[in-house]
Amino acid sequence: MPDNVIPRGIRRVVDWLVLATGWWLVILSVLTCVEMVLRKVFSFSLQGIDEVGGYTLAVAAACGFSYTLLTRGHTRIDFLVNRLPALPRAALNTLAMLTLAGMATFAVLRGWTVLAESIEFQSHSTTPLQTPMWLPQSLWLAGWALFSLCALWMAGHAAALFVAGAHDAVNRLYGPQTLDEEIEAEAGEVLAQARAEVEVEARAEADARGGAGGATDEQALLRGARP
Repeated sequence: MPDNVIPRGIRRVVDWLVLATGWWLVILSVLTCVEMVLRKVFSFSLQGIDEVGGYTLAVAAACGFSYTLLTRGHTRIDFLVNRLPALPRAALNTLAMLTLAGMATFAVLRGWTVLAESIEFQSHSTTPLQTPMWLPQSLWLAGWALFSLCALWMAGHAAALFVAGAHDAVNRLYGPQTLDEEIEAEAGEVLAQARAEVEVEARAEADARGGAGGATDEQALLRGARP
């Protein structure tokens, strides 16, 4: 997704959330392994790792929605859409973005209701941790709110492009990924590294040729200067 569709500030927040979530999943995996060893060897439990894992699943999913949306990674049934002409394909892609934005906004409204009830009734988990439910629910709702913001922004942009008649732009930015785009997305770093290596080799070869040519010219001049 081009930088001019979503403001850089929002993209930066999404990127940082994804990185933070990834590191937390690594930490949680280590804690889970430690919990298994302690239970097996020492008959001791850290108490609450499984509960934290459940909260992590909900928060990680909510935070991941935005990143998946920006990278066009959501699953799309495209066996029929890609066979249509540009205009109906753009109409369906715009409708898909509007529907997604509506669903995300509805989820935020319902999520706020759940959080408000937890705060009002001071709900706690019925586990040894006795976690105040508003803590994980706040993080979960924040992820949904960010997803809703991105979806609304992109739906508005798609609708504006469609009204302006830029159907090709709608299909390029908001349509399902093509096979080439999926390959590039999966192997982007590998391809970029391969291109960089090819460029370095080409420059080295060009420098070597230039050096050899300069040396040849210098030798010719020296021979011409001899009596």
